[in-house]
Amino acid sequence: MTKPTLSPDLYRVVDANLNRLKEGIRVIEDIMRYRNNNKALSKKLKELRHLAYVDETLELLKYRNSIDDVLRTSSKSELNRNDTISILTANFKRGEESSRVLEELYKLENIKYSENFKYIRYELYNLEKKILLSEINKNE
Repeated sequence: MTKPTLSPDLYRVVDANLNRLKEGIRVIEDIMRYRNNNKALSKKLKELRHLAYVDETLELLKYRNSIDDVLRTSSKSELNRNDTISILTANFKRGEESSRVLEELYKLENIKYSENFKYIRYELYNLEKKILLSEINKNE
């Protein structure tokens, strides 16, 4: 029996989540790099962001349709950030959720990609704890 592959309608899901994952990591990376001057954490986040990659980027791009995204408009919660901790939290959650979606979808087609996104997700869980607890301790 042949393993099913991702259908073109799922390419759009992959594209959106790949972008979301990289964007979330980049926000955290830039705060660690430019505000905190933390080379080690910045480097680790950059490495994770570069791991968030698939070879089929042109194929994904063909199916991108951000203009017709039914949830394109931001919700009120997305527009409200109270402090750096809320920005970091939102972007960790964005990255973790996106990597989970990618992990699940690639179970259909490419187990290597699936395992890669699982690795990224667990690394984000660890970094979230480390970074957020450090930020909270700074503010106390």
